[in-house]
Amino acid sequence: MTKSLKIEQRSYAFNIERRELDSGKTQLEGVPIVFGQMSDIGCWNEVIDRHALDLCDLKDVPLLTNHDINQLPVARSRNNNSNSTMQLSVMDDGMHMRADLDTDNNMRAKELDSAVSRGDISGMSFMFSVTKDSWENLDSDHPTRHILGIGKVYEVSAVTFPAYEQTSINARSLDNDLTSLDSAKATLESARKIDAMRKSVKARSEKLCQKD
Repeated sequence: MTKSLKIEQRSYAFNIERRELDSGKTQLEGVPIVFGQMSDIGCWNEVIDRHALDLCDLKDVPLLTNHDINQLPVARSRNNNSNSTMQLSVMDDGMHMRADLDTDNNMRAKELDSAVSRGDISGMSFMFSVTKDSWENLDSDHPTRHILGIGKVYEVSAVTFPAYEQTSINARSLDNDLTSLDSAKATLESARKIDAMRKSVKARSEKLCQKD
């Protein structure tokens, strides 16, 4: 129904898994984007469609900690190839990531490895733009938004506060997201006015025909 290039942010409480490779390096796996999950983000419910990433730009996606773009990334997917330090895989349940951490030379990676190992960080989040969405139950106090198309994933993050709904991190992006809801409601109201006008014209026409 609406198109938006504004950057939005969502988080999930899906755990990050940590494993030590034979080479001595550390590898992290997680699910930054989940399909088909009805999630309450405060003002509405939201579901990301299974095919939302079909046309998505995943060419250059860094792995950050708590969306801190001022720090060096701990891994990066460039063209999502085997030479990248992070691989992204779109599966039936969502977008999975696997990242190799250079804990010897990247202090940020070493800190993240320690935090995940201790359980201090356990969730994933991502920043993205929406190219297509639709709404249902707009008359209710809690409508549902279906995200049908994601244009670009700008970054994925390991986050301290992984809850999808109403976290302090997500709250800062909700003002932008409300634009889509307001637009959908305005479209619905316009459609109702047009429908009412058509019914009025039809009723007047029927009355004139009866007089004739």
